[in-house]
Amino acid sequence: MVAIDGPAGAGKSSVARAVAGALSFGYLDSGAMYRCVALAALERGVAVAEVAPAVRIELGERVLLDGRDVTAAIRAPAVSDAASRAAADPAVRRAMVAEQRRLLGSGPGWVAEGRDIGTVVAPDADVKVFLTASAQERARRRGAEIGDDPRTVLAEQTIRDRRDRERELSPLVPAPDAILIETTGLTLAEVVEQVEALVRSVAGRSLEHY
Repeated sequence: MVAIDGPAGAGKSSVARAVAGALSFGYLDSGAMYRCVALAALERGVAVAEVAPAVRIELGERVLLDGRDVTAAIRAPAVSDAASRAAADPAVRRAMVAEQRRLLGSGPGWVAEGRDIGTVVAPDADVKVFLTASAQERARRRGAEIGDDPRTVLAEQTIRDRRDRERELSPLVPAPDAILIETTGLTLAEVVEQVEALVRSVAGRSLEHY
């Protein structure tokens, strides 16, 4: 199993998805799960801790929340901010970590990405990677993705970064044995190549036979 962690905008989702495709592994986007909980709470006007144990989340090419396609809806700025706050709620984290472990235990081949995969969810992962990039670069990427001013994104990102790093439960920190990859100035293909090389070094054989 491959664990890829890092802050928002570091490239986790794109890299994890590409590596999973190369390995023919399953891809687990833990951030999408917290976003689903946040969206459900916002829509229903209830606390995130109330909805977390009850919602049904399906991950794949599309993200389904209780059977509804919310792939685009969970990427809205308001949901992103709410998801960051939801992730700091102990009840929500317990529910999501339990579900993530259940999914990862369903088969041998996974690439999972998030903020605490290598430290909490799957500390025994075969390969642990922590992606990072400068705050400005991360804001630029996120702004391009959602069509927002990078300066606005940077201000919101700074708050989320601090919240993720300072939360008491599962703070955003690299696992002690994680390989740090600085992605500023690198293309997606270059980062994916580095992660694939790490997997090859652990597997001791080609990706096609991993």
